[in-house]
Amino acid sequence: MKKHLFPIILLLLGNTINAQQDFFALAGKDSPRIEFSDFRAMYADGTSGQNIFSVSSEAKVISQSRKAAVLEDKTSYNHAQSMTLAALAYDSAGENLVYMPMFSSNIYVLNQKTKEITLVENTIARVTSCDINSHITRMTTGYDGNIYAVNNSGTQFLQISKKNNQFVVNDLGIIKDDASNGKNSFTAMETGFGGDMIADADNNLYVFSMSGNVFKVSAKELTAKFIGKITGLPENYSVNGAAVNSKGKVVIASAKGASMYELSLDNLEARQLSGESNLHIYDLASKYFVNDRAVSSNTFANLDVYPTKVDESYIYVNVNDQSVKGNIKMNVFDVSGKTVMTQSLSVKNGQLNQQVFLRNLVGGSYIVNIADESGKTLLNKKILVIK
Repeated sequence: MKKHLFPIILLLLGNTINAQQDFFALAGKDSPRIEFSDFRAMYADGTSGQNIFSVSSEAKVISQSRKAAVLEDKTSYNHAQSMTLAALAYDSAGENLVYMPMFSSNIYVLNQKTKEITLVENTIARVTSCDINSHITRMTTGYDGNIYAVNNSGTQFLQISKKNNQFVVNDLGIIKDDASNGKNSFTAMETGFGGDMIADADNNLYVFSMSGNVFKVSAKELTAKFIGKITGLPENYSVNGAAVNSKGKVVIASAKGASMYELSLDNLEARQLSGESNLHIYDLASKYFVNDRAVSSNTFANLDVYPTKVDESYIYVNVNDQSVKGNIKMNVFDVSGKTVMTQSLSVKNGQLNQQVFLRNLVGGSYIVNIADESGKTLLNKKILVIK
C-alpha cells in the first residue's frame, strides 16, 4: 500500500505563493542587544505580515499546573514577554506558538486567537542566565507532532508532548558529536552553538548553528552529524532562525539586521529573498517539513476527508463525483508508512458522506489514502489526531 503514499510531491504554487503568510518569526528590535519586539507571520518572499503579539501587548498568563492566572515579575528573565526570547515552534494541533526565553526554563504557549498564554512550569530543563551552554536556542515541531528543543551545548534535548490536554516535558538525553564531525563540532561554541532547528518527514531533526554549519540530529541515537556549511551568505551573517516554507525549502534569518535567505538541504546554497533587508529575527517556525510527501493530493475536486485536526476520534469521507463508482478503500498510514487502518466504503451514484471512526489511533500525524477498486489513488491527505 506504500505505493499510494510516496509518489506525492509538493505542488509549486507559482506567483500565488507570495500572497500567503507562510511561516512565523520571533522578531527583535533594532538594538545591539537581544530585545524582543513581537511575534509575526511572514510572507514567502521575506516580507513581514500580520503582527500576532508584541512586547507591549496585554498578556494574560495562565499557569498549567495551578489552572489560574499568574502575575509574573517583569523585571526578571522568567516572564512571557522577556526581552531574551529566542526559541519558537508552531504547535500544529492547537495552532499555537510555543516559545522559551533564552535565560529561563519556562515554556509558554500563545493562543493566536485569544492571545491567552499558558505557562508550562518546566522542572526538567536546567537553564541559568550565566551559563551560555544551558540556554535553549533551538526549537521545532517534529513530524511526530511533538516539539523538540535543544540547548547550546546539546546537553539537554527536550521533548514537549501533549497528553490529556497537558503539556509534558521529557529530557531525552545528551546529543553528542558523530565520530566523523572532526573540527566541525556540534558541541563547540565556534561551530555548533546558537541558530535554530527544523524537521523532516522521516523524523530527523536538523540544527542550523549561528556560524552556518548544519547538523543532522538523530533523536534515537542522540548524535549530531555535520552535513555541511551554508554557502552564498554575506560575511559574518549570523544564522539565528530557520523554518521550512510551503515549497519544502528552508528559510533562514538573522538577528543582526539582514535579509532572509532560502536554501535546499540538498546543496545548502543560499538565495536571498526579495523581502525586507533589515529584519532582526531571533527564531522562525512553521507547520511544514522537509521531504514531506504527505501533502494533500486530490485527483477529484469533489472528494475530501475532513477535519484534518481530529480531536473526536472520527473523520468524514465525502464524495460528490459521478466518476467515482463502486467501492473505494480508505487506508490510514502512520508517519513511518505503516498501514494502521483499512476500511472499505461504498459509493452510490457518485455520492458518499460517511463518518469513519479512527479505532485505537494514538495521537500523532497520519496519512489518509483513498483508492478506487483498481487501486488507483484518488486522494492523499494528512491529518493530525489529538488525544
